[in-house]
Amino acid sequence: MERKDFIRLLGLGALSSIAMDTRSITSELLSMPDSEEMPILFVGHGNPMNAIEDNVYSKMWKKLGTKLPTPKAILVVSAHWETKGTQVLVSEKPRTIHDFGGFPRKLFEQQYPAPGAPAFAKETAKLMLPTKVAEDLTWGLDHGTWSVLLPMYPEAKIPVYQLSLDYTQGAAYHYKIASQLSKLRKKGVLIVGSGNVVHNLGRVQWGKQGGYDWAVEFDTKVKNYIDTENHQALVDYTKIGNSANLSIPSNEHYLPLLYVLANRKKGEKPLYFNDTLEMGSISMRSVIFGAKDLKLDK
Repeated sequence: MERKDFIRLLGLGALSSIAMDTRSITSELLSMPDSEEMPILFVGHGNPMNAIEDNVYSKMWKKLGTKLPTPKAILVVSAHWETKGTQVLVSEKPRTIHDFGGFPRKLFEQQYPAPGAPAFAKETAKLMLPTKVAEDLTWGLDHGTWSVLLPMYPEAKIPVYQLSLDYTQGAAYHYKIASQLSKLRKKGVLIVGSGNVVHNLGRVQWGKQGGYDWAVEFDTKVKNYIDTENHQALVDYTKIGNSANLSIPSNEHYLPLLYVLANRKKGEKPLYFNDTLEMGSISMRSVIFGAKDLKLDK
């Protein structure tokens, strides 16, 4: 099989029809010439209704889908897939997971039938050695993934896979293993972290515009540390003080940011979007690195 045919089939999600074993597929991917380095992206995903509402967040996600380079595959580290040990989704046809309750029926009717990316998933696991990454066929695309990708890439043709968050490990561990994924950027993979910088559902005040003082304080400190490339301070976020404790009562929404920062090249400038707080205790701050000459008018 010529490389051009392999790439075409991969883009169509037709890996199941390729008669080669996993090791051959992974070897083919590793031998592919590097492409232009893909940007990396952290998205504050917030309310699942953003997937179907026509609001400032979904409008920006739609714009991103038209302005970013088209990826060969998308790797999402979502706040909503926590496991004991790290796992990677190798399903060829990942299901759409509606992991929420109390929302309108229309939201539950949404499907995101993107093909999986088992070859890229297996290469991802290989890159993370000696960390043992288990292959998973049962998960799917949770709302941290599809609620953002539905507006960004509504045709659902780009292969998508997820990497889980090991809930038994601290922030330093996640930053360290994430740093092993940088090679994927040159293989056409768009790495996306999906969570929220500030995420305290226990302090949410429906209808409140903006954030509480402590939420604004922490969100601002995170931005300043990103601007100055002080990733260590963001890994050691618990040392920031009470604003961090209130903003991150549990860290599953914060950790995806570290997966993006760990793959940031030195000197890459941040491009922020959707940088607002809502309901008092949710930050929608989002950031892109490595998107050369990208302009995002609000």
